[in-house]
Amino acid sequence: MQGFTKIDLIILIAYLSAVLFAGLHFSKREMKGKEYFKGDGTVPWWVTSVSIFATLLSPISFLSLAGNSYAGTWIMWFAQLGMLVAIPFTIRFFLPIYSKLGIDTAYHYLEIRFKSKGLRILGAVMFIIYQVGRMSIIMYLPCMVLSKLMGVNVNILIIIMGVIAIIYSYTGGLKSVLWTDFIQGAVLLVGVTFGLIYLLAHINGGMGAVMEQLANNHKLLAVDQPLFDANIFRDSIFLLIVGAGLNTMGSYVSSQDIVQRFTTTTDTKQLNKMMVANGCLSIFIATVFYLIGTGLYVFYQVQGNMLPPAAQQDQIFASWIAFELPVGVTGILLAAIYAAAQSTLSTGLNSVASSWTLDIQARINKKELSFEKQTKIGQNVSLIVGIFAIVVAIVLAHGGVKSAYEWFNGFMGLVLGILVGTFVLGAFTKVANKFGATLAFIAASCVMVYIKYFVDPAKISFWSYSIISIAVSLVVGLVASVAWAKIKGIKEEPPANTTIYGD
Repeated sequence: MQGFTKIDLIILIAYLSAVLFAGLHFSKREMKGKEYFKGDGTVPWWVTSVSIFATLLSPISFLSLAGNSYAGTWIMWFAQLGMLVAIPFTIRFFLPIYSKLGIDTAYHYLEIRFKSKGLRILGAVMFIIYQVGRMSIIMYLPCMVLSKLMGVNVNILIIIMGVIAIIYSYTGGLKSVLWTDFIQGAVLLVGVTFGLIYLLAHINGGMGAVMEQLANNHKLLAVDQPLFDANIFRDSIFLLIVGAGLNTMGSYVSSQDIVQRFTTTTDTKQLNKMMVANGCLSIFIATVFYLIGTGLYVFYQVQGNMLPPAAQQDQIFASWIAFELPVGVTGILLAAIYAAAQSTLSTGLNSVASSWTLDIQARINKKELSFEKQTKIGQNVSLIVGIFAIVVAIVLAHGGVKSAYEWFNGFMGLVLGILVGTFVLGAFTKVANKFGATLAFIAASCVMVYIKYFVDPAKISFWSYSIISIAVSLVVGLVASVAWAKIKGIKEEPPANTTIYGD
């Protein structure tokens, strides 16, 4: 057990330097205004697809997926099958709308559909709160794990990660972020796949031993998890797939960090390719992680190899990387963990900058912002938010805020579920208006906060949150819209191309 060596540290530093160089390279040509936020149209669809994959796969997933499998069940793997719900739904209904409208941000759609600057600003504020918290947590958690394995001060790791992401997000805008995300996503895919191959080569019986363990003892399904429950709000495999699918669809439809990728082109064929490729990559890498988790169970628990230090459930994969892989390879695999965090962080910075500039600043400013002004605002926002996220991550890393962290993490999980209900209301109904959409947003927020914090999780699974939010938004939004139209004696038609019904 050699642990993390100086050679591994050199490789990690070389990797981070290469990412910084790549980010600066793709930011050579100065971009202004919409090019800074949407790219210049030269980024291939497959680069954008890997960028979406890298954005959605946070280091929390990197560490926890293998940990879940190691603990004894593949039950959470079924959540990945939600892609089979989310991707066709998004391709069929939302991408054509976004493509025809040529939206600048996700919340630009709300303004066009409901003729409301207020809803656009509200959506942007919710997203920014969500994203700033997410960035801080995504810096904090993996850096804590890597700090223990590498023997490097956690503050240094957080600062390095944040500074590198800030530099290329600030200088190059979305194009720089997309290409660096592609590099980081490729490192992650290759590194993790190699990790599985290496692990199987060092297990007596290889893949056969892993599959035998999976079939007999390391259960694919949890013992108490039914395939279907008549009460659809309680945990079941069916709810897991549908609920995860709607959650993922919520990210595709209403989260600026993902929708921003869709604004790079109006070609629906390219958009569809992005989605399908992203789904394939996500299911593939999740399967690899779960095989690694079961493989680690066989390696340590069945075949009796010595457990490494810091071998708790969520750290078992990272510990195996540090203490079982050859010198040098350890540095590459730990770089993959760092890559998962860095790509999510850089995307977060750019998406917050674009949402603040285009959804909020441009809406409340009395004069139209020039492209130069928009770019400068975006750069300043990415810098300020990046520094703030670094500070919050350092505070989290030094404890004393556990309950606040848990509360805020729970709140973040609600945001996109609430937002997506308003998007579904706008796209799937013709009668919905600004009053109905606003009331639906308020109602969904109240219902979901109550369920999240005051209802027993055994009665209502968190996998049903998006289902409930969408249902509340549709019912309240439709009733309120119709009532308001009758009271006012008006009949509004939705703007062209803002619903699934076309013109």
